[in-house]
Amino acid sequence: MADLMSNDMFLAFSKYATIVVLKMMFMAPLTGYFRITRKGAFSNSEDRKKMLQTNPDVERVRRCHQNDLENIISFVVIGLLYAFTGPDLSTALLHFQVFVGSRFIHTVSYLLALPQPSRGLSWVVGIITTFSMAYRVLTTALFL
Repeated sequence: MADLMSNDMFLAFSKYATIVVLKMMFMAPLTGYFRITRKGAFSNSEDRKKMLQTNPDVERVRRCHQNDLENIISFVVIGLLYAFTGPDLSTALLHFQVFVGSRFIHTVSYLLALPQPSRGLSWVVGIITTFSMAYRVLTTALFL
């Protein structure tokens, strides 16, 4: 474990993975905040029986959080495997930074309801980055 903590590649991955995981975790309290400030828009009857309703703002934040769950978890898994393939540090940093940047742009685009294609393009950039890392993992594994 001490060897991993002194490995620049692993430290870079850890830094960027932690940033996007914290961003994803922040979306849960943000959803709660929107539920409370938007006149108690709760989706489960046991939460507030009299306030069972949906709200477009709450749904927007919830969908943004769901999109994070769908994309960030795969980045963390594939990014870790990618880091173990021994890519050039500058190439890996580019992958990690582009993915993190795309997720922040995606979130801002989603929450502020910016016109398309801003949200769609940021999602595409993130998914292509993840697929690029996955390609490296698979091609490295195939030649073992």
